[in-house]
Amino acid sequence: MAQPWDYIAKIVSLGDSGAGKSSLTVRLCEGRFSPHHDVTIGVEFGSRIVPVGPPASLTLGINDPTPNGQSTKQNGPQKHMKLSLWDTAGQETYKSITRSYFRGASGALLVFDITRRQTFLSATSWLNDLRHIAEEGIIIILVGNKSDLATASTVSPSSPADKSDPSRTDEANKRQVTVEEAEAWCRQHEVLRYVETSAKSGEGVERAFLEVAERIYQNIEAGKYDLNDRRSGVKGPGAGGGGKGTVKLNDNHKSKGMMGGCC
Repeated sequence: MAQPWDYIAKIVSLGDSGAGKSSLTVRLCEGRFSPHHDVTIGVEFGSRIVPVGPPASLTLGINDPTPNGQSTKQNGPQKHMKLSLWDTAGQETYKSITRSYFRGASGALLVFDITRRQTFLSATSWLNDLRHIAEEGIIIILVGNKSDLATASTVSPSSPADKSDPSRTDEANKRQVTVEEAEAWCRQHEVLRYVETSAKSGEGVERAFLEVAERIYQNIEAGKYDLNDRRSGVKGPGAGGGGKGTVKLNDNHKSKGMMGGCC
C-alpha cells in the first residue's frame, strides 16, 4: 500500500509558557480544545498530513503566484506533506533543553499570547535563539494566539498597554498587542508573516500551519533542500521505513517525550 504522504517536514513551536503552543498542536492534530493542559516538559510531539501545492494551495490562496488567486492550473496529482510537530517547553527552566530541539527544523511557529504583552516582547529573544541554532533559511511565522479574547484589532484603553483613559473599559477585548504592531515586528525581523489564531475556536489554526507547510513545499520544488540530509528537516519519498507508510491520511498523533531524531 502506497504511503499517503510525499514529504515529511519537521516544524517546531516555540514561545513563552502559557502562550498556547500545546493547545494549537492539539487543535490541529486532534480537532479539540482542552481548557486545562499540563506544562510541557522538554518537548511534545504530534503529526498531521496536509495537502501542499495545487490545487489545494490555490483554493486556500496560499502562495499563489497568479493575480487574485485566479489560477486553476494543476500540474500532476495533489501532493501531501506529513508535518512532524515538535511542541517545545516555554518555561525558562527548560530553555536549555528546548533549544536543542530547534536543530533540523525546516519550519517554526513563534507563538505569543495577544492578551499578555510580555509574551510578545519575549518573541525577539526566542527568534534569536532559533536563528542561532536552526538551519539557515528556516520558514518562520509569528502567531498571535487567543484571538477569541480580543473583540477588536486595537488595544483596549483599559488594558495595561494603554492606560490613557482609565474611565473607559472593554472587558471583552483583552488584547495587549495590535495587529499592526505584530506585522511591523515581522517586517523588522524579516519574519515571513503574522497570523492570529484561537486554539479554543480553531480559527486560523490550520491556516497558520499551512502557511509554513506550503512554503516548505515551494522550497522543495525549487531544490533548496537535500532530502537525504537530516539537517534540512525535510524527508522525501521512501523516508521512514523504505516507503512503507503506516500513517493514514488525516492520521492524528500526539505524544510526550524528551528525546527524538529529526522529523
